Amino acid sequence: MSKYFTAGLLFFLFLVIYYIGSFSKIPFADCVGFVLTTELDQFETVATSTTHILYSNTAILINKLTGLGSINSNKFLVVFSAAFTVSFIYLIVRNVTKVNWAAVVAAIVFGFSFTFWKNAEIVEVYTYNAFWITLFYLCIINSFVFEKQKASIILSGVFLGISIWLHIQNFLFIPAYLLFLYYFRTEKANVAYSFISFAVIFSLLFILNYSQGYPLSSPFSSNQGNWVEDSFKKSISQYTLDLIKSVVYLIYNFNVFVIVGIIGMVMLYQENKKMFYTFFVAAVCMYGFATFYAVSDNYIFFLPFNIIFALAIGYGLTSGKYNFFKKFSWICPLIPAFYYTCFSIVSLTSKGKNFGDFKSYKGGLSYYMLPWMYDNKGILEFVIDKKTAPEPINWMTSSAEVFIQKLKEKGYTEEEIKKL
Repeated sequence: MSKYFTAGLLFFLFLVIYYIGSFSKIPFADCVGFVLTTELDQFETVATSTTHILYSNTAILINKLTGLGSINSNKFLVVFSAAFTVSFIYLIVRNVTKVNWAAVVAAIVFGFSFTFWKNAEIVEVYTYNAFWITLFYLCIINSFVFEKQKASIILSGVFLGISIWLHIQNFLFIPAYLLFLYYFRTEKANVAYSFISFAVIFSLLFILNYSQGYPLSSPFSSNQGNWVEDSFKKSISQYTLDLIKSVVYLIYNFNVFVIVGIIGMVMLYQENKKMFYTFFVAAVCMYGFATFYAVSDNYIFFLPFNIIFALAIGYGLTSGKYNFFKKFSWICPLIPAFYYTCFSIVSLTSKGKNFGDFKSYKGGLSYYMLPWMYDNKGILEFVIDKKTAPEPINWMTSSAEVFIQKLKEKGYTEEEIKKL
């Protein structure tokens, strides 16, 4: 069976899974802000750390071309990006290991990993971001594996540059990218074209803002918070707790396959040190940033690292010393049952019940422990019914109020809006 045929099957499988589990109503968090931007139908022209200019403008373009509407245009972009990412994970592992079953298992494990699956079911930038990051990884892998695919060196710079237009966090890949180019320094022309392509695309981010009167630092800034500065003001105990939480996130995303991933990293170090160091530098930068970044939902910033770890899982599955990996790999389709079991157990505890009650306004404990979002609580209904939350959510409700007003101008009734 062709690897591209298998990649296509995985794409359609997860397209169906993500579409079925996708949100029924616009969720809380940043979701309504992205939908509102699409509804306003005005392309973003300023790139900051929170505007995610490429995501917003892609959603607007999809809406213009298809007429799906602001909500479904975002759902289309998120779900399709997620399904493509899973198929790319398969191709990356398949190219580096040449073992089809291991690549399939790694793709399924990642596709069902909590953080990625959750973000495939809401309106967020992260699956579209993962789409471009996996293309960047694919080019790096192909450059190491296939001698004749030197164009991959050039494309790596292009895809990295594009990814930064999606999320400024991706500039943390630059050290790994430079190390990658150093390893291929004998390919002078391809390395030069790659670096120039990346430098031009990256520089345009600053030129765009500066031409409109914004400071050169504006792509890294936001008027919504001082999260980077706050990340350096924590106590030792807070940093320790952050580290423990990061390990818990890793285990919840990959369960027993964490062991396989660690073995895969060791194997890669032993068999291809240049490839290992390239991904090791990328992983350390991303994992460190996500671990200590001073935001409440820092788990989503682990996604670039999680992709690398999924590749390590695929590599570890091929270990000849651990043949039982192949025998137990069939359990990967049961990962959803793992989430439901954890949710059920935590729901029985007093802390779990208290947390669920506190967060009940947006779905309670299930919102945080189950990746699927079908039949979820929506923010539009929350605002129309004038409900209140036990924590500040003004930044969500303000966007919802504007979006509700826009829908009313189109002739929607409040009862109709509650269903969106």
